[in-house]
Amino acid sequence: MNEIVKVIAARFRFSYVWIIVGIIFLVLLSGAGIRATPAIMILPLEHEFGWSRTTISLVISINIALYGLIGPFSAAAMQSYGIRRMILGALGLLAIGTFFSTFMTLPWHMMLAWGVVVGAGSGVVANTLAATIVGRWFETRRGLAMGLLTASAATGQMVFLPLMAYMVDHVGWRAVALMVSAVAALAIPMVALLLPERPEDVGMKRYGQVDDTTQSAMTGGNPFKAAFQALKRAVGIRDFWLLFFSFFVCGMSTNGYIGAHFIAMCSDYGILAVGGASILATMGVLDLVGTTMSGWLSDRYNARVLLFWYYGLRGVALIFLPQAFGLSYFGLPIFAIIYGLDWIATVPPTVRLANDVFGRAAAPIIFGWVVVGHQLGAASAALLAGYMRNSLGSYTASSIMMGVACIVAAVMVLRIHGRKQDSDDAMQTAAVG
Repeated sequence: MNEIVKVIAARFRFSYVWIIVGIIFLVLLSGAGIRATPAIMILPLEHEFGWSRTTISLVISINIALYGLIGPFSAAAMQSYGIRRMILGALGLLAIGTFFSTFMTLPWHMMLAWGVVVGAGSGVVANTLAATIVGRWFETRRGLAMGLLTASAATGQMVFLPLMAYMVDHVGWRAVALMVSAVAALAIPMVALLLPERPEDVGMKRYGQVDDTTQSAMTGGNPFKAAFQALKRAVGIRDFWLLFFSFFVCGMSTNGYIGAHFIAMCSDYGILAVGGASILATMGVLDLVGTTMSGWLSDRYNARVLLFWYYGLRGVALIFLPQAFGLSYFGLPIFAIIYGLDWIATVPPTVRLANDVFGRAAAPIIFGWVVVGHQLGAASAALLAGYMRNSLGSYTASSIMMGVACIVAAVMVLRIHGRKQDSDDAMQTAAVG
């Protein structure tokens, strides 16, 4: 495999590191499309099996929670066992879980397939993977690279959601599950052939590196011990909790609420699933621009100030959302523009702050624990919004609650100090010890 990479790198003038970014972008895009699939399936599963929205929301919340909880252990396992091996295992889980979901007839079948198996697989091909790749392959332009990789989640929605909505209407939800299973399976040979573990394996340096220092390979350690050692050091630092709880709100207001319930919300106002998916896809296109720009800005400006504006604007957009459905043609486009540009723009400055506080070696694992907060928030919102919709008959109260939480998070992030608390060497020793 390394010989193939060396030949490709020698034939192109640009750095092979951007091919790495492209490969991981496609892997993350596939994972994002698979994670978005249950949002398309809420209504057809209600109609076919008579399952309540609360039951399906519970499955989505299990999926989202596992997606987050796997993160820090996945980041540690990548350091111990290798990035490529972990990605291949995750893609295998995604392909298997989605394929066997086509046979489900009971709620626990969906909980096992989409909740547990797909949740665990998607937890590996997530933002912690992006943070690990950026830390291992980049010395400069880290914010831009993180922005590009983070934007893959939005692009995944852009590519998959309208197609999946069309397929649900015309050939059924099982065809959608088979399609995303095939996407995961097709990504396996690409990763196996074209993704080296680290720059040194193919005679390269990190992008922007000027000296000849190499990164030590952390292999053979216990990933569970590494993850908990990193957490033990982090919990005593106030900045960790500010990052954790602000990202909790981020998860509530994105994956857990809009990502899981927006299509169903649109149906309450007479907008068909294809229409709701198309709006989400439009927001995905906007977020591709917004998150990439956020990465560029994170290389140049104060990350705390950027987060203040991102959370504040998202809060305003969510409070406006119930009114947007009543403003004829202009309401939803206004919401889509504001929310879309902001969707996951919070990730690059959050990773930048994690690197500033904890150092390059520990940042991917610590960021994995921060992502746990993100996904616990998302899981809570997915379940709570489904319950409130059943109880109140609309999503209005949920939208306002999410918007207020974002405004609180905007104030919270300004209190992050961003000063490094431990050296990279100390944190790396803890991680492998």
